[in-house]
Amino acid sequence: MTNACFTLSALDEPQPNDRASTHRSEAQGAEKITISIHTDIAVLEAEWRALDENGQNSLHQSFDWCAAWRKTHKGQTLFVRAVRGQQTLFILPFEIDRRRFFRTARLIGSDHSNLNTGLFADEDATPPMEVMSVLTCGIKRQLRGLADIVTLDKTPATWRGKVHPLAALPALQNANASFQLPLLGNIERTLAQLNAKRRRRKMRISERRLAALGGYDYVVARETSEAHALLETFFQQKAARFEAHGLPDVFQDAETRAFFHQLVERGQTVDGRLLELNAIRLKGEHEDRILAIAGLSRKGDHVICQFGSIDEGIAADSSPGELLFYRIIERLCSDGVALFDFGIGDQPYKRSWCTIETPLRDIVLPVTLRGHLAARIHLGAMLAKRLIKANKASYAFVQRLRQRRQQR
Repeated sequence: MTNACFTLSALDEPQPNDRASTHRSEAQGAEKITISIHTDIAVLEAEWRALDENGQNSLHQSFDWCAAWRKTHKGQTLFVRAVRGQQTLFILPFEIDRRRFFRTARLIGSDHSNLNTGLFADEDATPPMEVMSVLTCGIKRQLRGLADIVTLDKTPATWRGKVHPLAALPALQNANASFQLPLLGNIERTLAQLNAKRRRRKMRISERRLAALGGYDYVVARETSEAHALLETFFQQKAARFEAHGLPDVFQDAETRAFFHQLVERGQTVDGRLLELNAIRLKGEHEDRILAIAGLSRKGDHVICQFGSIDEGIAADSSPGELLFYRIIERLCSDGVALFDFGIGDQPYKRSWCTIETPLRDIVLPVTLRGHLAARIHLGAMLAKRLIKANKASYAFVQRLRQRRQQR
């Protein structure tokens, strides 16, 4: 028994542009695809966790991640499921963003995600053209009356060597790419992909400067209380940096902070960790002062750096952030991790560490007549964002305006 608002066989009465998908299903002897909308996340937990086992699906659409978001946010959430017979083909978790003139169905927590894939069965379960037909026909019919447009942003066309099911849909390139470093079993082989000599020299310089202050510890928070404390220190460090650089604080609101604390509280999952806090902590005269923090999420052999911060009030010339990444990568190399992901956003330190740059795409699907206008506005905004980010002066001006609006 589902709690679907209603159920639709998307290909039951195909329009002309659906015939190829219908024919493909019949040729395979497959049953028709049924799409349903759910409001109770618990109803889908078993199917959702089964899809989580597909390593191609992002941690940001995992059951535990979305459940933490739903618990800490008041907005409306909807879960779209596609099923053929007894097989769940995909689940897309949406939150409804209500603006003055239109409603947008967007993937849960998109503002704080680094990679969005949705949750799909393995790549052979549904042919790409069939996925495109179900998404563009079935989902749009289901969400009519609930949303005007659907946005699927930060999606990869290919991920870890495989074409993603959403690659069949038209999209604009996101203003930012994400950056990854393959881990090759030990730190020596991993650094051999980079300028290993320079990397080790920077690490030794950092350690000498910190030794003059009494030394340091590399800390991985194992206790929940310690992780919560480090997370609060991160919020303080990040707020100070945003203010100093005239930037809006994206971690300021209470719901966002509660969400990350909830990830800490949920702790370990079957194949990874929702949020692990790592830090560089001083010894000696400045005992227990935290110089750098990084929040990591792990799913299988893939680790994403969700955020990072440094204390710029002391020993900033020791590059504590770089030292922390060195120690993290050194540890993960021997812990079965194959890919370290620095996340979305083009920054010099990421390029200095990474050998892979993954372009990301933004997909916009109009649902209603008003949604077609909203889609044009949304696409225009994305293009404007790309142009602004390409110009440092313009980008800095816009960020200052956002900070002032946030302060008001």
